[in-house]
Amino acid sequence: MAKQSKDTKTGSAQTGEKKPGRLKQIGMIARMLHRHNKKSIPLAVLVAVVVLGLAVLGGILTGAVLWWTLMGVPIAVLAGFIVFSRSAQRMQYTMMEGHLGAGGMILDNMRGNWSVSLGVNANRSMDVVHRVVGRPGVVLVGEGDPARLKQLLLTEKKRVSRVAHNTPIYELQAGTGAGQIPISQLQRKLFKLPRNLNKAEVTELNYRLKAMPPPVQMPKGPMPKGAKMPKMPTPKEQGGQS
Repeated sequence: MAKQSKDTKTGSAQTGEKKPGRLKQIGMIARMLHRHNKKSIPLAVLVAVVVLGLAVLGGILTGAVLWWTLMGVPIAVLAGFIVFSRSAQRMQYTMMEGHLGAGGMILDNMRGNWSVSLGVNANRSMDVVHRVVGRPGVVLVGEGDPARLKQLLLTEKKRVSRVAHNTPIYELQAGTGAGQIPISQLQRKLFKLPRNLNKAEVTELNYRLKAMPPPVQMPKGPMPKGAKMPKMPTPKEQGGQS
């Protein structure tokens, strides 16, 4: 999760706003999930009840009902919560799918030893490229129009290859277009990539990439009216300056 800035914390303290507690957050998610899919919460409850029933049955068969029940209650609650969390995650993906920046949000919340740099390259059409560095190497993830992203990813790959040298560079597109990866499968796709680097190599690569200057994009189209090119010094002026 991204760290909260000091200004945001100060502003919240000054206005007296409090973050909702964990139980309140779960309640809000449950209400949204119920509106999105009314079968999700009953399914989670059913799974918990079935797990608890199996625990009680095991206790009856072994003659240790109390012990099996005490062990079954937390396991049943955990099983139901897992089903609830998976349903909430699918709802989140569905709500985010097709929105600009959804892939970046998914990448920014990945677990594990990944370094994510959002928006390392973009164009005027709001197509954007994110850079992810990890054990596989460098992964460039584009969001936007599939046709325009090909050139944007190629440009960024050439820029990265200047400092990445022989490190593998992968190109992916997140979205709902042809040949793109849905955001619900994006993290899974990255986790399946081969591990080509060790931790020390990842650290060194990340250091070199962060030291790169940002891409310089010249504005397209005609020059604005009234704009003048800088006047070059004449030979006399150059002689006078020397």
